Amino acid sequence: MVGASHSIPVASASPAPPVPAATPAPPVVPAPRRPDARRGPERERTRWWYENALGWPTAPGEPVRLRTGVRFDVLDVPAAAGYATLERLGRAGAFGATGAPGSAGTPGTPGAAGTCSPVPGFPVAVREERMLLLVAAGGAEELPGLLEWLDWGSLALDLTAVGAGGLVVAPLAPAPGPNGVAPSGVAPGGDAPGGPAGCGPDGLPPRPPGRDGLRGAAVWLRPPEPGREVEPSLPALSALGRAGAALDLARLVRTLATQCHRVRLTAGAPPRARPVARVG
Repeated sequence: MVGASHSIPVASASPAPPVPAATPAPPVVPAPRRPDARRGPERERTRWWYENALGWPTAPGEPVRLRTGVRFDVLDVPAAAGYATLERLGRAGAFGATGAPGSAGTPGTPGAAGTCSPVPGFPVAVREERMLLLVAAGGAEELPGLLEWLDWGSLALDLTAVGAGGLVVAPLAPAPGPNGVAPSGVAPGGDAPGGPAGCGPDGLPPRPPGRDGLRGAAVWLRPPEPGREVEPSLPALSALGRAGAALDLARLVRTLATQCHRVRLTAGAPPRARPVARVG
């Protein structure tokens, strides 16, 4: 029809899909700093001290254990026999307070003023009622023959050795200093055992504390010194007759066997009282 208006259909535009909201980028979190094992938990600090400060091999797993037969072997005796041995050898001038026998007036010299003479010049540790004495690698293999030669082979002695392929629980590392490094010659929470402050009234090193969280843990009576090779100080058969050398292994074993036998004979008797240093 003329003049009639016709509407032209217009396709309706489909609605635009909603635009998703922008997801905020996750905040950048810096990677955590690796903790310094020297200030970490006790087991981490202990492993760090042995492997890095001393260069002693350890075994994986917990607790931290030291591999014997590499740098040293270990003689394991009752603590009472060990203390008696250190006392007897110290009075005989077999070794000094902080090192192998040296010149007069120096630390480690038998009878030097201000020293605790019964403390040996080789590392010694205590774990509960046992004492661990470090000797030269190969000493464990020599022990049976030495006992036979010294006429102790036929008696039952609570004297054992841990040598090549063996493991011993690592004593706690000495308490760290202000820079996080364990000082040499200082027992956990105590004074340097080589000085008079580290000795008991009878001149012997104090027993480790038993009620301060260390029960069941091995602790050093005379710890090894970082930066100083341990081998020259360890008792060995080759030390016999050598002036200024380490304690002779045969002499040490003879004294240990005698004291182990006495401890066995007096097992039912009241233990001899020893001074206990209060720590902390």
